[in-house]
Formats: sequence, C-alpha cells, structure tokens
Amino acid sequence: RQWTYGSCRVGIYAYLLNAFTKKDEKTGKGLPVAFHEKLLMGSTAGAIGSMVGLPTEVALVRMSAESKMAPELRRNYKNSIDCISRIAKEEGVLKLWSGGVPTVIRATLLSASVLGCYSETKEQLHKRFPQVFPNKDGESLMFVSTMFASLVANAVSNPFDVVKSRVQNMPTPLPGQPALYTSMVDCFAKTVAKEGYGALYQGFTPAFLKLAPYTTISLILTDKLSQKLLGKSAL
Repeated sequence: RQWTYGSCRVGIYAYLLNAFTKKDEKTGKGLPVAFHEKLLMGSTAGAIGSMVGLPTEVALVRMSAESKMAPELRRNYKNSIDCISRIAKEEGVLKLWSGGVPTVIRATLLSASVLGCYSETKEQLHKRFPQVFPNKDGESLMFVSTMFASLVANAVSNPFDVVKSRVQNMPTPLPGQPALYTSMVDCFAKTVAKEGYGALYQGFTPAFLKLAPYTTISLILTDKLSQKLLGKSAL
C-alpha cells in the first residue's frame, strides 16, 4: 500500500513543485512557490496517489476482515496479489475501487497538509531563523519541518478518521429501525452535538505517533536521495 500510494504521491508532488517553480532571470535560482499552490499540488498528488493505491487498500481491508468471518464465508486469499487478482476476476475490475470516495478525500487532505506544510515550513524557517537553520538542506531543518507538518496533517485528518471509523463500525440496525448514521456528514453533526468538538480528536496522540515517524523517514529520505542524485532537494 505504501509502495503504491506513498511513493506515488511524493513523486507527483516533487514533479509538480519542480515544474511550477519559476526561475529568477538574473540569478537563475528558483523563486518561492506560493503556499496555496503547494497545498493544491499536495492535494492533487494525494488524490492521484490514493486512486493508484486503492486496490491495495481494498485488498488490505478484505484480508484483515477474513479472521472475523465464519470459516465457511472466508475467501482464503493467499496474499495481496492473489486478493487483487481474484477480486478483478470474480467481481470485476471496478470493484477494486469500491468505497474510494472517503479514502481519496482523506488522502487529499493529508497530502496537502504534509507535503505543502513541509515545503513551506522549510522555506520559512530557513528565511526567518538563518542563525538556527543556516543550511536550507540540513537534517535539523528537515526534521523540524517534518514534525510540524505531521502535527498539522494529524490535526486536519483526525476528525475525518474518527467519523469514518464510526460510520464503518456502526451496528446494523434492527428491522424497522433507522441507521445510527445516514452519512459521514450526519455522523459529524451528531458527534459534535452530543459529545462536542473534542470527540473529533479522540486518538490524536497515537495517530500522531504513527504518522510522524513515517513522515520524517520518507520525506527526509526523499530529499537526501534527490540531493545526492540530482544536486537539489525534491521537496
């Protein structure tokens, strides 16, 4: 999943950032890209990456649910490749993109926050605090930027994750009774009305502890590899 979705979104963002960076006619150096443009590039990369990675997401959900099913109802997939292949053959190729809207929305928000904020934070910290971060490609600057980007991304995506989880795990209504939630919007409204906005940030700390290491490793590794191979940061 991370190989398809993660690498795809970072690659697309790096390409867009480079393609839309204008150069100063006098110095030949790249001019700063506006923050809102970085957010747009991040959201575009996230949306495309999630669409590419959605079949593996569907396979992950299917295989995770196997252990909770009765033995006679299990599909007994051998591995993720077998799962994707059988879904395409037995249920049609489009089934691999079923339930994709929530996943794409989340990926769009998360990628815009992580990638856009990472690039902007690096730029602003180096510009405003040159004594602390003298090297625009230094590890300390990258680390602080990834941590801040992870914090922002988690704050943006956590409410969506809480609502999505509640909708997916709501009990099946008894005959004649209405469903607990009719949609994600309905779940959001009912959660806020009954429990307050704080309920949307349940599990914030574990989610951050999960997101931050992955973000730090993947983005710093991407930047460092780009510096070695291309002579400049990718992000």
